[in-house]
Amino acid sequence: MMKPLILALAALFASAGLGAQAPSWHPSTGHTQLPIWPGTPPDAAAIVPSGPETVEVSKDFLVAGKPVTAVLNVSRPTMTVFSPKGKNTGVAVVVFPGGGYMELAIDLEGTEVCDWLTSRGITCVLLKYRVPDSGPAWHDDCQCNIHPKAPTALEDAQRAVGLVRFHAAEWHIDPHKIGVLGFSAGGHLVADISTHFAERAYAPVDAADKESCRPDFAVAIYPGHMLENTTKEFELNPEIPVTSQTPPTFLLQAENDNVDGVKQSLVYYIALKNAGVPVEMHLYAQGGHAFGLRRTNLPITSWPHLVETWLDTIGMIPE
Repeated sequence: MMKPLILALAALFASAGLGAQAPSWHPSTGHTQLPIWPGTPPDAAAIVPSGPETVEVSKDFLVAGKPVTAVLNVSRPTMTVFSPKGKNTGVAVVVFPGGGYMELAIDLEGTEVCDWLTSRGITCVLLKYRVPDSGPAWHDDCQCNIHPKAPTALEDAQRAVGLVRFHAAEWHIDPHKIGVLGFSAGGHLVADISTHFAERAYAPVDAADKESCRPDFAVAIYPGHMLENTTKEFELNPEIPVTSQTPPTFLLQAENDNVDGVKQSLVYYIALKNAGVPVEMHLYAQGGHAFGLRRTNLPITSWPHLVETWLDTIGMIPE
């Protein structure tokens, strides 16, 4: 069986070298970062960061000629609400940056996504979820995937979606139009919450946890970890239990992605189709991995327009 390539963005950073470092990540002026837990997060002892939260800017790994900023050692998860610019469609998207469950590509797959969404009248909620080892993560020392002691990334994702629904009126959001969007490991987190919403992965802490954490739609861009825990070469990870209640899903990947191969999207697509879930998938010959929204001469980088059209077709926003 082909060995799954779940190196994700963490491997790209490791091989590229890092530049300037700074303590903890903060959003740009005018946006407030909110803690998602009222006290100590659940299963806090399951993750033992190697140090305090830091921000590192890549020195050699460039996307569309620009460096990428990563956040490491997140033990206090937060969310930042980016309100729409101009018209408000009432739609909200909770964004999960990728980074192999080892770090978070906070600009490439986070703030830059919010800039696009808010320009289209969509509220963007950027989730800074816990890392490292908050989900299945590749470790070079054992050449294996380490499975977390507790699903802390999923806990943070469920909590964030519930909080957005709880604050929907205050934040001018339609509680029936709340979706999720993620990249690479964040794409896996999209599938994880899309199939684990009936029960919280943690003991409820307040009224926000009484709200549904089921996304109304899901967008997974070059997702990973979809081929693990199986004995067959082409079979969906059984820990992603797709049912007819899984939300409508959009998938996108490049066929020359050598980090999370195209089979990741293919097996998920087939499982969604078999369960009767509305799903749209776009595959492109070129694009590689970790391109985010940064435009290049490759057609795949026009994907945001495809998502906008899809959101119209499923009744979320007018075209």
